[in-house]
Amino acid sequence: MRIVVTGAAGFIGSHLCEKLANIGHQVTGIDSFNENYPAHIKEQNVIHMMHSGVKVERLDLVCDPLRAVLSNADMVYHLAAQSGLSSQASPELYQRNNPLATETLLKACSALNVPPFFVHISTSSVYGKSATGTETAVAKPISDYGFSKLASEQIALSYSHRNKVLTCVMRLFSVYGPRERPEKLFMKLMNHIVRDEEFPLFEGSLNHKRSFTYVDDIIAGLVAVIDRRKECTGEVFNIGSDTNTTTGQGIAIVEKLLNRKARIKTLPPRRGDQHHTYAQIGKAKSILGYTPRTCLEKGLSKQVAWHEKISRGYHGA
Repeated sequence: MRIVVTGAAGFIGSHLCEKLANIGHQVTGIDSFNENYPAHIKEQNVIHMMHSGVKVERLDLVCDPLRAVLSNADMVYHLAAQSGLSSQASPELYQRNNPLATETLLKACSALNVPPFFVHISTSSVYGKSATGTETAVAKPISDYGFSKLASEQIALSYSHRNKVLTCVMRLFSVYGPRERPEKLFMKLMNHIVRDEEFPLFEGSLNHKRSFTYVDDIIAGLVAVIDRRKECTGEVFNIGSDTNTTTGQGIAIVEKLLNRKARIKTLPPRRGDQHHTYAQIGKAKSILGYTPRTCLEKGLSKQVAWHEKISRGYHGA
């Protein structure tokens, strides 16, 4: 199949592109290389993807023409987004890079003679402070990020409802693993421990519960849509680990793997943080055959091994 992936040079996007190419699909990536993510990391991801035959185009979904890159595509995985909680991102930036970019991309897809199937990548943040229910739970976001991603979901589903672009939504839970962004929990923790620097952690975070999900398990769920597009049309899926762990327990695993303790510096609570997530994945198991297989200790051991490699100047998977 011919598949387009937006946000291709990022953490999850680069893993998805490689997997799709390695199982025989023709993959084109789109990425704006904006300041949301250190450019040198994305450039290393692109070099690695090119070895799998992935072509990456530098395009802004809001400003640049998209018809040429989308023409003849059978599927689109839309991962590009203004992601996470960031003091650097304004509400306007979340709106531009999430709902507006999503609608612009869907309009371009709908203008094609045969619109591609559209997989919209969302987040457990749409549920709000607690994300422990099924996909039918009422969404109550508590951050600009969560609100903007929920709006993006609704735009995507409205296109599917009108049969303009057939769509499904995948809500991802607490993804970690190699190529994780430097400001994300485990990557930041590893950097600070190795450098013997104080690790800043928001008050209360040690007891927050998360369905930490290894990136390979996320990719398995996304790829499973390919052969089940009919069953997935118009549906929303939780994709993540069906076990949860406190942040404190995750930190303890990293400390054990590195054989060094973190020097934690407690910061005031952060507005918009989720307190408890638990991925209810019964629907994904039933329709997609989805089963996450990587426990947190095994996944973190892989990430620590990767972190040690990049610390020595190697930038592979």
